[in-house]
Amino acid sequence: MKSRIGVMLFAIVFAISCSSDNDENSNTQNTIIGTWDAVELKVDSDTASEYALIGGQILKFLSNKDCFIITLTFSEDLTAVAKNAIATAISTATLDSGGLQVPCPASNSFETVSNTYTYGSGVVSFLNEDGETIEVPVAIKGDKMTVNAASLQLADFNEGGELVFKRR
Repeated sequence: MKSRIGVMLFAIVFAISCSSDNDENSNTQNTIIGTWDAVELKVDSDTASEYALIGGQILKFLSNKDCFIITLTFSEDLTAVAKNAIATAISTATLDSGGLQVPCPASNSFETVSNTYTYGSGVVSFLNEDGETIEVPVAIKGDKMTVNAASLQLADFNEGGELVFKRR
């Protein structure tokens, strides 16, 4: 299960990793370069799986406390680093009379994956762990980046909706 979460996160992270900066004179606000934190998973609460609903709640809960469990850093040399602590956050989450409780994961509990990426015509491409090219449409507007979650084609996560990142 942990490896599936890692693979899913890796794909999500790199799928959302580029912008649609078609303007030749684009400024820093319209580029992918920088550090991005996942802040929300938007899904239809009537049709989403329990896994997606809980994941979205945990992501929102921690993001509201400035604790980010998915972080992407993109460099100008087309290298990207993805850090995640999804497994830790899920395994430490509890529900009590005060509601959802999730401690912010310690820095040593993050998985880190490095990869290269390309971007063109609103699509980011990268190789998955099986050496297959994954192509995912992405959108960036200012300091907000989104990806259609269903387009990720991940095992155990084929939800509709959007994963939203915010630039630091």
